[in-house]
Amino acid sequence: MPDPLAHAHALLAEHPLVDGHNDLPWEARVQVGYDFDRLDLRSRLSTTVTDLPRLRDGGVGGQFWSVFVPSTLQGDAAVTATLEQVDGVHRMIGTYAAELALARTADDVDVARSQGRIASLLGAEGGHSIGSSLATLRALYLLGVRYLTLTHNDNVPWADSATDVPAVGGLTEFGREVVREMNRLGMMVDLSHVAATTMRAALDESTASVIFSHSSARALCDSPRNVPDDVLGRLRDNGGVCMVTFVPEFVSPTVAAWRVEAAAAAAKVGVDAKDWLAFKRFVAGHVQDNPKPEAAIADVVAHLEHVREVAGIEHVGLGGDYDGTDSYPAGLQDVSGYPRLVAALVERNWSDTDLALLLRGNTLRVMRDVEAVARDLQTTHAPSLRTIEELDAPREG
Repeated sequence: MPDPLAHAHALLAEHPLVDGHNDLPWEARVQVGYDFDRLDLRSRLSTTVTDLPRLRDGGVGGQFWSVFVPSTLQGDAAVTATLEQVDGVHRMIGTYAAELALARTADDVDVARSQGRIASLLGAEGGHSIGSSLATLRALYLLGVRYLTLTHNDNVPWADSATDVPAVGGLTEFGREVVREMNRLGMMVDLSHVAATTMRAALDESTASVIFSHSSARALCDSPRNVPDDVLGRLRDNGGVCMVTFVPEFVSPTVAAWRVEAAAAAAKVGVDAKDWLAFKRFVAGHVQDNPKPEAAIADVVAHLEHVREVAGIEHVGLGGDYDGTDSYPAGLQDVSGYPRLVAALVERNWSDTDLALLLRGNTLRVMRDVEAVARDLQTTHAPSLRTIEELDAPREG
């Protein structure tokens, strides 16, 4: 049998990975205020797990950069911070124009590959980024944002999060209008982070394929951030894709249990685990006396195979969430690790055809589906002028 790692590198050269989620923009904001003279991505950096040399080593040909802002920001503050994140990504792409190319469509991703550049796409992580405004949603689309995760760790007024107390039972009428307007625009509906009720409601409403930009299988790891089997099964009819993530808490039951205990310990000192920044600071100290267990590549492989079994090979992808969490499975410690994961799948007898779908084909197919639905809808539907006040106003009994 040929060397699996060598075969993995060859596959990635032929089918460069399109990954669903990377939080480097937030690190660039926090560490250097988007000053890429100070955070030189051409270097192998010690303060991030993403840089250009390691993206190349990892066989990455396309990356959705998350323009995430914490859901502790709300209203105008969230919108402003999101615009700063978008501007930061455009600044990054411009700074490294020889290596990165802005991509707005699936065809742009293919063009970037032909140029030897890494296609750079934008995804907004949380409905709080639009401030309950469809006009803001459209403005983000014009700026290149091609998916919106409907919630982050906290509910938004129109959608329930996986990690908050249920408030609206999935999506409100305005939430459904957000999904419809995303379909009309050609912006992918991302169901990572949302409650299972929200997943089902969005699947009921969306006429285009949906994505999970960085989620794994709940049947294997019982985290609310993961996808139940009934929802995975619905991806077959919807045409969507679940991009399996590498976050140890979402792939290893042992690490998931550790996180539950850490969240309880944080609550005792007044830290809410939903507050991403505060909980991250708490965990940095907590691990000193309560070491975090380690996940393995085999854990990620198990989730990939489960999604393949339940949803089908055409509905599985990768969303590593690099620079978005504090640890990674052994062997996947940074963005250079993808070939090791592919090698593990080669050893599990995944075919080259299936691996090509996993790495690139499925995500580009979904993008093209979303683009095609939008072209059709734009011939019959004008931009929605509906408001949350109008659609979600309390009805008189």
